[in-house]
Amino acid sequence: MNTPSHAILNLTALGKSNFPEYNLLILLSGIVPDVPIFLFYGWAKLIQKLPEATIWSEAYYAQGWQTAIALFHSIPLAAILLLIGYWLNWQPLEIFALGLIGHSLLDLPVHHDDAHRHFFPFSNYRFISPFSYWNPTHYGVWVSALEILLVMGGTVYCWSFVQSWLGKILMVLVNSAYVILWFLFYFRLIIFS
Repeated sequence: MNTPSHAILNLTALGKSNFPEYNLLILLSGIVPDVPIFLFYGWAKLIQKLPEATIWSEAYYAQGWQTAIALFHSIPLAAILLLIGYWLNWQPLEIFALGLIGHSLLDLPVHHDDAHRHFFPFSNYRFISPFSYWNPTHYGVWVSALEILLVMGGTVYCWSFVQSWLGKILMVLVNSAYVILWFLFYFRLIIFS
């Protein structure tokens, strides 16, 4: 699933109008698991100057990067954070950990070739979903359309308790970009298939 979707859907699931002070933390919990992927891409593109095809077909699967990605997508490690937050009665940590878990649970059903090790370090198992959030050969056209609809619905739901105009503008921009990009990348596949 695309990172902005995680942020908006985490806010949809965990955001509350009576606790707006947690909104930024909830958004961050949707983004943080993908930080190693952003760092990897910056390293591969800007420092190593690798071509796109090599970045995503070879370099992405290097053991070091895969371990970092697995650590940040680990459901057991996020559950441990949740228990620590509960034990310390520290609600911000509990909410953040729930957001990390939510991110991984949303990724599980929509990653095929690029599946994460969500049970790391206790298992290296990867759930290879028959669906992909991006790959047309694994229903990516339709999964991405469903993702857009979920994000649009989440945006409508969150609108009332997102108090920041910047937050509202960003949600509108994400939704607009998703629709435009979907038509640019996938609509032609439907028409010409």
